[in-house]
Amino acid sequence: MAYLNENYLKLQAGYLFPEIARRVREFCEANPNAAKRLIRCGIGDVTEPLPRAAVKAMKHAVDELGKRETFRGYGPEQGYEFLRSTIAQNDYRDRNVEIADDEIFVSDGSKCDCGYILDILGDQNKVAVPDPVYPVYVDTNVMAGHSGRAKGDGSYEGILYLPCTIKNGFVPEPPKEHVDLVYLCFPNNPTGAVASREQLSRWVEYAQEHEALLVFDAAYEAYIAQPNIPHSIFEIPGARECAVELRSFSKNGGFTGVRCGFTVMPNSLLARTESGRRMPLHQLWHRRWSTKANSVSYPVQRGAEALYTSHGREQVRALIDHYRGNARILSEAVAKTGMMVFGGVDAPYIWVKTRDGLTSWQMFDRMLRDLSVVITPGSGFGAQGEGYFRISAFNSRQNAEEVAQRLKSFA
Repeated sequence: MAYLNENYLKLQAGYLFPEIARRVREFCEANPNAAKRLIRCGIGDVTEPLPRAAVKAMKHAVDELGKRETFRGYGPEQGYEFLRSTIAQNDYRDRNVEIADDEIFVSDGSKCDCGYILDILGDQNKVAVPDPVYPVYVDTNVMAGHSGRAKGDGSYEGILYLPCTIKNGFVPEPPKEHVDLVYLCFPNNPTGAVASREQLSRWVEYAQEHEALLVFDAAYEAYIAQPNIPHSIFEIPGARECAVELRSFSKNGGFTGVRCGFTVMPNSLLARTESGRRMPLHQLWHRRWSTKANSVSYPVQRGAEALYTSHGREQVRALIDHYRGNARILSEAVAKTGMMVFGGVDAPYIWVKTRDGLTSWQMFDRMLRDLSVVITPGSGFGAQGEGYFRISAFNSRQNAEEVAQRLKSFA
């Protein structure tokens, strides 16, 4: 009989979103009438149709595959040059950030990449994560054996948690102690907070001093509205020597079901062996992709490329404006109930402090029972998320306005 990976046995209950789905399913089975008016503001899944530019490009690419003259088989594991060069030019070089085409690695999404990155990093790294934060960062490290046992509050031994609170604006400060690997997510999921240039500079300085690696998740950078907020960690001098950046087409181009994202892995980024030898991570990351994957399908990459065309940019902007509009409607409605509201300006998430002393899951159950609205309990994002909940702005305008109307009963 084969042995299993016992690190999986350390994981707490179920992954957050399947647990939400289970509770919602049980509620709907017990309350069929209420189920008919259920509105989901929980997981961050987009709702609006794909940009027409992407649809047209993908259809054309499929037609190409239907003809011998234009058929393509295996593509480059790193991604097609046409997409990598488009990304490097438009997202970076046009913004005065020097990123080479071969530093872009196309993948099926940043969620996958934040787990895959552990394939090329050692087990002895001391890991730090913000709290609260996207649970995949913690869970993938637990699965890989980079933590100890779970504690009573849901945190894990061996992982350093960086508190994100009202006091620090939900942006953690570098720790006093040494860590080797730090996860940062801005605009932040779940709090919607953004980090200033000064705050990110302190993190780069910390990483340089401690020779640490920053894994910077910028999946929501397209939602940044304030002009002085960096869109990339590589806008900070010195970041090329200490950071990896993850990006996604899910939240700007609606690719949650299509699946496409990318990682920026600078050629200048080094890590050490146990013997002290320094090696570039780029070649290991390339080897990982060459061995374990074949990148993303040709039609999907053509669809992603089309998002950078003039029509594609216009359509992406319309999608982002739509979800930002939902965030504004929902934020204003929650504020009128007297609850404290954060985020929703530079991100599609609203972070809300619970009322009446309710826990996060109690607030989840109350919103589900009284309003037939699904939200995400903050405790699912970490111990510091207890007493908060997240509302997603990914929805139709009609649903956002209906949730706002129902929230009036909470005032």
